[in-house]
Amino acid sequence: MIDRYHLTSIATRPEKTVIRVGGIEIGAERVILMAGPCAIESAEQLSRIAKELSRGGVSILRGSAYKPRTSPYSFQGLGAEGLKLHREGQKEHKMLIETEVLDVRDVSLVAEHVDILRIGARNMQNFSLLKEVGKCGKPVILKRGICATIEEWLMSAEYIMAHGNHEVILCERGIRTFENATRCTLDLSSIPVLKQLTHLPVIVDPSHAAGRKDIIPSLAKAAIAVGADGLLIEVHDEPANAKCDGKQALLPKDLVALIPDLRKVAVAIGRSL
Repeated sequence: MIDRYHLTSIATRPEKTVIRVGGIEIGAERVILMAGPCAIESAEQLSRIAKELSRGGVSILRGSAYKPRTSPYSFQGLGAEGLKLHREGQKEHKMLIETEVLDVRDVSLVAEHVDILRIGARNMQNFSLLKEVGKCGKPVILKRGICATIEEWLMSAEYIMAHGNHEVILCERGIRTFENATRCTLDLSSIPVLKQLTHLPVIVDPSHAAGRKDIIPSLAKAAIAVGADGLLIEVHDEPANAKCDGKQALLPKDLVALIPDLRKVAVAIGRSL
């Protein structure tokens, strides 16, 4: 298997990869918090959420300008205008920013505006897109596809690295199983398994796995306990009116209130938050 993904393999690089961006280290001793709305809806919305999160200790503001939706009639994001709002807002809140990229044609534009690019679950095996972000010069979060094996996931990371970009962050976001009590089944076992296979940092998105906000705190604590290097959590200040995924969004104040408990878990396993 090592021959198939030698760049991502821990056998090739025994030391852990630590991705340094804007003074933040992803994959080091500190567990990194990334949070924000599923979709960027307006400058005002982004500003309100960012203010609360920055005061609470969140390091990276998530927010998508382009949204892949199951229905062609659902909100698809603000596109290039959303990217501008993301970058303009950064002048005020000072956090790093990340967003999803969907199309090969948009990679350069997205890379100009954000600190970290994200490949969503639907595009984990969009090999043309993986090759292009391999040339973008920015860190890339690679989400696991909902039906992807760990080996397939690592092979996708290999595509990015083989095309020049070694700053890849793996993101577990749940896989599709027979269970329908949650949106997906969060595969927490993938984190310790990956720690034995790859040197790349691994983060967890409990929001998309759950599809419901009530169990996100428990999943977030469990993710840290099994070794996740960071969390990617959706928040919205008006979930009932969110244009996308409001049911799985915590209120900013609820995430901030959760942070002390997350910190206790991190300290218990010899890390910080």
